[in-house]
Amino acid sequence: MSKKPTINVIARAPFEVYYEGPAEGLSALNKIGPFDVLPGHADFFSVLRPCEVTIDIPDKDPIVFGVQNGIVTVRNDEVMLFVNM
Repeated sequence: MSKKPTINVIARAPFEVYYEGPAEGLSALNKIGPFDVLPGHADFFSVLRPCEVTIDIPDKDPIVFGVQNGIVTVRNDEVMLFVNM
């Protein structure tokens, strides 16, 4: 059985850490519309719209949380979300 590729996600608000660790993918919303970040994603920066962010965790239930605003950056399979600022 082969292990699925993952990305490393850090999702934080000023006074809360939503998740830090490996993920199979992440879904959110920006001005263009819904988007997904998967392993191997190109470098990316975006401003988030109000939405629910979903982080797909290997072998666990997804983590889902609402955001009012925020930014997301992707580089070298590292995803950083700073939300509700």
